[in-house]
Amino acid sequence: MMKKTAVLLVNLGTPNSPSLKNVRKYLAEFLNDKRVIDLPFLRRKFLVNCIIVPFRVKNSSKIYQKLWTKEGSPLLLYGIKVQELLQERMPKGIDIYLAMRYQNPNISNVLEQIRLKNYNKIIIIPMYPQYASSSTGSTLEKAMAIIKNWYVIPEVTFVSQYFDEEGFIDTIVENAKKFDLNAYEHFLFSYHGLPERQVDKVYNDNVPCKDHYCENKLDETNLFCYKATCYATTRLIAEKLHIPQEKYTVSFQSRLDKNWLTPFSDKVITQKGENGVKNLLVFSPAFTADCLETTIEISDEYAALFQKAGGKKLDVVESLNDAPGWIDTLEKMVKSRL
Repeated sequence: MMKKTAVLLVNLGTPNSPSLKNVRKYLAEFLNDKRVIDLPFLRRKFLVNCIIVPFRVKNSSKIYQKLWTKEGSPLLLYGIKVQELLQERMPKGIDIYLAMRYQNPNISNVLEQIRLKNYNKIIIIPMYPQYASSSTGSTLEKAMAIIKNWYVIPEVTFVSQYFDEEGFIDTIVENAKKFDLNAYEHFLFSYHGLPERQVDKVYNDNVPCKDHYCENKLDETNLFCYKATCYATTRLIAEKLHIPQEKYTVSFQSRLDKNWLTPFSDKVITQKGENGVKNLLVFSPAFTADCLETTIEISDEYAALFQKAGGKKLDVVESLNDAPGWIDTLEKMVKSRL
C-alpha cells in the first residue's frame, strides 16, 4: 500500500510586489538568515539592517519592476505551474505543495497545511540542483525547525542535491539545442556566487576549497562542495553537447565582495568581448526557473557589458521553468522515493 505522501517543493523566494516596502521586507528576511550571511549575530544585524538593505532597496525595487510581469513574479508563476503539472502526474494520495524559503507562499504556513492532513510521509525537494548551505541548507534547516515541534512527526525525506540527475542535465541540453551552437565562439556557465569561506567550511581537513581539485574532479571528499558540483554539472552538460573544454568557462555571478568564488561572470564576459569573442551563449544551471539573476542580470546587464567590450551577441539558455523534461525529472525523483 502506497503511503499518503506530501511533496514539498521549495524555492528561494520573491517579494510580494516590486514596491519599496515589499522588497525591503524580502531583503531583510533573506539577508538576515545566518546561513546566507554567516557572520556573528550583531555584525550580521548591523551589516544587513543598517548598510546593505537601506542602500540596496531602492535599486533592487527598480530591478524587480523590470522583472515583474502582469501576472506577477516569474519565479512564483513558474513554481505554481510546476506544482500543477507535477500534481497531474501523481497517483491518488500523493499531494504536491509549493513554498518559498522567504516570503510567500510561506513555508511555515504550507507545512502547517501538511501537518493538519496527517500524511504518512513528507518529501522535501529544494529547487536548487547544487547543495549550498545558504540555499539548500537553509531550506532544510527551516523545515526541520518547524517539523521538530510537531507532536506527531511522520517519515521525512530530504533531497539535498541533484546536479547529476540525468533528466536535469538532459532538459538543459534540450533547451541549449534550440540554439545553433556552431554560431558561438565561446560558452559561459554562470552560477550564483558564494563567499569562499562558505565552501571552505565543507571540508574537514582545514584545507581551503581553492587548494582542492574542485575544478576537475568530484569524489566523496568534495561531493557537497558547491564549487565542485558546479564544475561537475558543467562537465556533464558540455559532454552531451560536445563542447570542448577550451571553448567554455565556469564563472560565478551576483557577488557582494571580492572574497567570493571566482572567476566573476561579469569580468569573464568583459574579457571575452575584449579578446574578440563576438557571439557568446550563457548557461545558468544553478537556477531551475528564470528569475532576476537570469532575466535581468545576465540577459540585460551582462549583455550590455559584452557589447560594450566589443562583443556582438549574448544569448541565454532558458532555465528549466516548466519544461516537460523537468516535470519528467521531478516525477521520477518523487516516485523513486515513495
